[in-house]
Amino acid sequence: MRSPYGSGRHAETSDLDRVASLADVARIVDEMLADLEAHPGEWENATLESFLEALSRSLNALPQLYRNFGETFPDPPSWKLFAEALVMATVYE
Repeated sequence: MRSPYGSGRHAETSDLDRVASLADVARIVDEMLADLEAHPGEWENATLESFLEALSRSLNALPQLYRNFGETFPDPPSWKLFAEALVMATVYE
């Protein structure tokens, strides 16, 4: 379902808090692909070009997002952080 603001929804995936490895990120990407195939018109960034542009913006926005939530940005970044950025890019405007 599209949001009332005209943007799409993010990919539905399993619990991102459990992402701890490369294999977990691969599972999230598989889930993202399945979600896109099941709901092709619902992602805000459903084309490779728009997704990659949003992924770049999502990665750049993450440090500020962590600050906004009063959290410290992880250094070094984790697999969980990378998975969050991937899912975030499906809807980032």
